[in-house]
Amino acid sequence: MTAHPASRERTAAAVTVPMALLAELTHRCPLACPYCSNPLELTRADEELSTAEWIGVFEQAAALGVLHLHLSGGEPASRRDLVELVAAAARLSLYSNLITSGVGLTETRVKALADAGLDHVQLSIQGTSAETADRIGGYKGGYQRKLAVAGWVAGAGLPLTVNAVCHRQNMDELEAMIALAVELGARRIEVATVQFHGWADRNRAALMPTREQAAAATVLVAAARERYKGVIVIDYVPADHFATYPKACMGGWGKVGLNVTPSGKVLPCHAAETIPSLTFESVRDLPLERIWREGAAFNAFRGTDWMQEPCRSCERRDIDFGGCRCQAMALAGDPAATDPVCVRSPLHGLLVEAAERDAAAEAGAFVYRGR
Repeated sequence: MTAHPASRERTAAAVTVPMALLAELTHRCPLACPYCSNPLELTRADEELSTAEWIGVFEQAAALGVLHLHLSGGEPASRRDLVELVAAAARLSLYSNLITSGVGLTETRVKALADAGLDHVQLSIQGTSAETADRIGGYKGGYQRKLAVAGWVAGAGLPLTVNAVCHRQNMDELEAMIALAVELGARRIEVATVQFHGWADRNRAALMPTREQAAAATVLVAAARERYKGVIVIDYVPADHFATYPKACMGGWGKVGLNVTPSGKVLPCHAAETIPSLTFESVRDLPLERIWREGAAFNAFRGTDWMQEPCRSCERRDIDFGGCRCQAMALAGDPAATDPVCVRSPLHGLLVEAAERDAAAEAGAFVYRGR
């Protein structure tokens, strides 16, 4: 589905300047998380953008008005040129944020990244013990490496955020995960309930939290925010499947940020390739600004002209923008449909029934990414 040309013409005039670029440097990763949201078909190393190509993307992003550069993957530390890429971002006055599992980093490399101008580190955790974390991440020794990396980050004077993806098998550790983030000296923790894209969709029964777990997590986060006020900021993404209204995915399609994949395709969001009717241009073929402003994929769901009912006449249409387009595709078979998370969607009841069925099922073994 692509936007009608007239709709594209109307929305193009309202195109904003993107604030953030997510640079997916590589799909290579030593972990095999069963909730990985990367595509099932990963980009091979020989298809990745070169150092020069990535620096060119950064230059174009800075010229376009991007302020924040998120260096992600896979595991970005798998790139041997990571220090060089960070140095290029610093020269361009881009605020650089490294999103990492920690595996692949050493104390020497963390210091080199800090010296090159890295501004911030986001470190993922999968649990609060080696047993839980290593089992979920599919990598023995990963938990101890994360603790070491957090110490090296602090030693290098870099601010730290802890990323905690929560699901059925670790949500009961949430209070301990927040306490661990405080102990590690993190300034912020992002508590995000798993999103069912990519490998997570293949592990629904193993990962879907119960309604009780989701409700308890919301209460726990509220209490922790009061307890740790002034100590750590707690961002929270609650469970979609037991919500009343959807989140404002990406702050609005093609409005705030953009993603560049390891091979150079430019996406409006991380999971946009799950919408088969969209086509995506590459930075190897077109300038980044042209893709942002004129790309068919970016203009497909910009503004509100594309909306169907009940979104079109809903008072929330400029609050949540109809929810997640990728989730609408996955659950309704139509990326322009109301996100079934919304209580006003005719599919909402079926979504909740399926979630409760998955949560009640016996949790089987994980299907690990790449295995």
